[in-house]
Amino acid sequence: MSTIHPRITEVLTHTFKVPAAEIRPESTMDSLEMDSLAVAEFAVLLRETSGGGDLDRLPKGATLADISRYLGAPTGGGMPTRDEAHLSNAR
Repeated sequence: MSTIHPRITEVLTHTFKVPAAEIRPESTMDSLEMDSLAVAEFAVLLRETSGGGDLDRLPKGATLADISRYLGAPTGGGMPTRDEAHLSNAR
């Protein structure tokens, strides 16, 4: 299983049927072929189950490693955003 946040891997493989071999730290939502509706659902599921911060604040090109670091930050908001594009607007 991937070394990224286990909940991310679980949601992607079980809910969105992303093959585990494709789930790598450098993967983005675009590279996993997740459309905007799937990305929005992914963000909601992670927020509800991990108690993480507002994933909509992440840059569009955030990698799974970025998301994992963001969720693991003590305040749920440790990742700076350099870009106004948000994860929920991935496509």
